[in-house]
Order: sequence, then C-alpha cells, then structure tokens
Amino acid sequence: MNGQTLQILIAMVVYMAVVVIIGVLFAKKANKSSENYFLGGRSLGPWVTAMSAEASDMSGWLLMGLPGVAYWCGLADAAWTAIGLAIGTYFNWLIVSKRLRRYSIRANNSITLPEFFSNRFRENKKVIMTLAAVFILVFFTVYAASCFVTCGKLFSTLFGLPYVSMMIIGAIFVLLYTALGGFLAESASDFMQGIVMIVALAVIVIISTASAGGFAAVIENARAIPGFLDFFGLATPSLDAEGVQIVEAGKPVFGAAAEYGWLSIFSMLAWGLGYFGMPQVLLRFMAIRKEEELKRSRRIAMIWVVISLAVAVFIGIVGRQLYPTVHLTSSAAESIFITLATSSLPPILAGFVMAGILAATISSSDSYLLIAASAFAKNIYQGVCRKNATDKQVMTMSRITLLVIALIAMFIAMDENSVIFNIVSFAWAGFGATFGPIMLFSLFWKRTNRPGAIAGMVGGAGMVFLWKLVISKLGGVFAIYELLPAFIFSSICIVAVSLMTAPPAKEIEEDFEFVRK
Repeated sequence: MNGQTLQILIAMVVYMAVVVIIGVLFAKKANKSSENYFLGGRSLGPWVTAMSAEASDMSGWLLMGLPGVAYWCGLADAAWTAIGLAIGTYFNWLIVSKRLRRYSIRANNSITLPEFFSNRFRENKKVIMTLAAVFILVFFTVYAASCFVTCGKLFSTLFGLPYVSMMIIGAIFVLLYTALGGFLAESASDFMQGIVMIVALAVIVIISTASAGGFAAVIENARAIPGFLDFFGLATPSLDAEGVQIVEAGKPVFGAAAEYGWLSIFSMLAWGLGYFGMPQVLLRFMAIRKEEELKRSRRIAMIWVVISLAVAVFIGIVGRQLYPTVHLTSSAAESIFITLATSSLPPILAGFVMAGILAATISSSDSYLLIAASAFAKNIYQGVCRKNATDKQVMTMSRITLLVIALIAMFIAMDENSVIFNIVSFAWAGFGATFGPIMLFSLFWKRTNRPGAIAGMVGGAGMVFLWKLVISKLGGVFAIYELLPAFIFSSICIVAVSLMTAPPAKEIEEDFEFVRK
C-alpha cells in the first residue's frame, strides 16, 4: 500500500469511527423500547427528518449508479430518471407525509409500515401485516445487496484488493453498526451523511469541470458524441463480443444515436411513483416529532434532492471527457466518481470524498436492514407467531434477523459485475408497486377495504416479477420499466376488489374521517 492509498484509508477510517461513535451514543436510548429502536420515539426534528429520509433513500447509486448511467450512454436515461425522482419526492412530502403521520398515531400508534396497514383496516387475522412484512424482507434484501456491491466496488477500486473480501468487510461494518444503535443512530448518522454526500458531489463536480477546461468544454465534448447530450436520443457505445467498448486511436467508439421516445421517457419518469411505497422514507414521516414541521422538512429535502441529482448526472458527463477510455463496461462505468475523486484531489481529501460514497451506502443499507428486521421481529414474530413476546425478545429477534438478511444479501452481491443501477431499479419497482398504491388509497379513499388492500399488494408485487422476468422480454412497448404497469395493475386490483366486496366497518370509516378532518 503506497502513501497515497494510506492517506485515503486513514481519512475513511476516521469517518467510519465517527459513525460508530454515533451508534454508541444512541445505543442506550435506542434499547429502552422497541418503539425507540424502530421509530426513535417519534422524536426527529425537521432537519434530521428531511436529510435522513433523502440520504437513506438515495444510497450509493446516487454517487456511483447515476453517474455511471450518464457516463455510459449520456444524458437521457439519467436525466429523465432524476426528473422523475424529484417530482416523486415533492408530491410524497406534499400529500402523504402529514396524513400518514396523523394516521399512524390514530391506527393504534403504529411504529412499522406493516403494522400501520394492519391497524388501518383493524384486522384480527394478521394477513396484511404478514404479507407486508414478507415483501419488505424480499425487496430490502435485494436493496441491501446493491449497497454491499457498492462497498465492494469502492474498496476494491481504491485498494486493489479482491472484490468479494472488500464487499464482506463493508457488509459486516454496516451490520454491526445497525444492530448497535437502531433507528435513532441511523437517522442521526444519515443527517451527517446527507451533508457529506452533497459536499462530496459539489467538490468533485467543481474541480473536475475546471480540470476539463470549464463548463463550455465539457458540453462541447459531450455534443461530439452522437446522442450523448440529447433528451430525446441515447448514445450507444460500440461493444466487442465480450461487452467491452471498442477503442480506436485512443478514443472510445460510439454507434449512431438511438431513438429515445415517449415510452422511454414515461418509463424513467415512473421512478417517481416509487416514493409512495418506500418504507425508509415513509417511516421518517411517521417519526417526526410534530406534524407542523413537515413543511420545513419538505423544503429542505427538495433542495437537497434537486442539487444532488443534477450534480450526479453532470459528474458522469464530465467524467466521459476526462477519462473516456478508463471504464469500458457498463459495470465499470459506475466507478467514474471514484476515478475523478482520486485523480483530482490530494489523497487525504480524496479519502473524505470517498467517505461520501461510504456515507451513501451506510445511510441506505442500515435503513434497509433495520426496516426488514423490524418487519419480521415486530410484525411476524410478535404480531403473528408469539404475541406475548417482550420488547427484549423482539429486539433480540430483530438482531438475529439482521444477520440472516445480511448473509443473504452478501450472497446476492457476490458477482462483482453486478450493475448497481439495475439492482436498485428492481427493488425500487417492488416497493413502489407493492406499497405505493395501497398507501395512497388507504390515506385518501374511504371505500378501500381489507380485501382490496390484500389484492393490491399481492397484485403489485406479482406484476413486478411477471413483467420483469417474462413480459419485458417481448420488447417494444413491453420493455417499459416494470414499476409503471405494476403500479397501475395494483391500483386496479384495489379499486375492483374493494367495490366487489363489503364496505369497511363503521369504526374504520370513523378513523378515516377523523384523520381527514
């Protein structure tokens, strides 16, 4: 290990030590009760609510996945995805946050998402709770795997060590930290990590743009690549038989620009629908200390999201000018942020910027692991299997679940050629279609009943798998992002089944009216 690499490592170790200290500081309060451990006792302020929601949501794909897409095929895919995410973020904070905060208290002080859905419909047999918990376990395990892939790529790129070993070390660190501090530690560190992430993005984009000769030079280079800077076109790297981009005379080869029609645009904009079903964001709405503070949180969140997404996309574009032949596969392209940081900054500063990637990964994976563990321990173990379980037993079971989920996620993440963006897109679709429609209908349509809720969740989740694995293979219009058709199908299931079955009980309608007014 040379001196430069050692300095980067020292900076990252310092950062990781700060994260562990946060976990230790909050461990005592977190372990007082399961409500404190899983929801922080509903004590989050507006800044922590906003920053932790967005940092846990964006994950490592903001610093690696999104720039990688822009670097590989240009502006269109990355930009339309970012626009969809920004729109979804705004409307989620605007229309869902207050009513969910209020309704979660009315619904027997629910502290997890499955518990909220179950209490919302006052079910005796915990079918909704069990289904919701199972879907959370499935999709968050996939999500956690994407975070572990980020850890593996980061450390193996920086230190030249085997990907699998580095991925496992990163996963163990996240696991220990999450088990220690719970929701409060996770939210407090996510606040810090949200700041680190946006600072890291800003520093790299400013320095890299200057190194490339300024903004005008970056744009001129991008325009020279067919379709690279088009909103309605897509750059197409010319690949050899092994999927590696061809290089001739020291320059990467591109084919003619591909068309980018309205179907592709709607497909990318559909990412915004996912927000209505994202447990890591929805829990922050439930955990804020005062409903009135959500308006300030919304403003903070939107500023952070718009700046971060725009800068992340531009990093991919400027990276294509500075290092056009360094990353020659779609998977390798996701390391462009690392290349820019290590090449543009002094080693010690590069280490802290690399901590930005680690920040993004930790802030997401700890959320995913904790929510998945709570779904099993609180909603299946205590809610269904052992109803008289004590708080201590629930929290012990949650830590056992953390370990099992982490092991499965590590197994999924073993392939170093995994593309982070693709893994995230599937899990995002799963949550968006499974929970997004039922969340909106539960909050805003009084006629929604228990059978409709069950049909909506099962229909949405099932359609994500069916569309992704079968229907999308037909190509053409069927190649659209699976979230959009699955979201629509789930909504149809909720409405149709609710209207074909008995209306909700009077007390359920009274709960709805109380929250609405």
